[in-house]
Amino acid sequence: MQSPPEGAVAGRALRRVLYTKEDIAARVAEMGREITLAYPEEEELLVLGLLKGSFIFLADLVREIARPIHVDFLVAASYGTGTVSSGEVRLVYDPEVDVAGKHVLLVEDIIDSGRTIDRLVPLLRGRGPRSLELCALLHKRIARSAVLEARWVGFEPPPEFLIGYGLDHSENYRNLPFIASL
Repeated sequence: MQSPPEGAVAGRALRRVLYTKEDIAARVAEMGREITLAYPEEEELLVLGLLKGSFIFLADLVREIARPIHVDFLVAASYGTGTVSSGEVRLVYDPEVDVAGKHVLLVEDIIDSGRTIDRLVPLLRGRGPRSLELCALLHKRIARSAVLEARWVGFEPPPEFLIGYGLDHSENYRNLPFIASL
């Protein structure tokens, strides 16, 4: 699928396409190479994706990491049906995977307010990982302070509501191969 026809997708007007399918693929490949080099191969790496938004990014990213990894997921919610974070972060699914002594890479689709990360990082640190790093496809750089800064960031978009490539509005638009603003 190319750019949306006449600036609309499923009847909803788009402001613009910020990142094309090709832009995203190139940056994800680069991030995968950087992550591969950052971790010793002989030590276990656990990649934890934050669902639902990160699933497409995570799938593409782990295929670009050229080393053995384990993958699991967490689900946190803060948006509901709105376009602005509710400010309340709920951990909806926590697999309680054993992170003790492992290198953990937390993968997020977008860092907006930073509340989700601020809620999850202390929880994960309390489980005794060997290291904990954050990788985000998008980072708006509007959070006041963060308990963990992202080591790998794909893009720094403007403060607009974004959809596509896993990002949604009321569970719609995740399947778009590009990232656009509503």
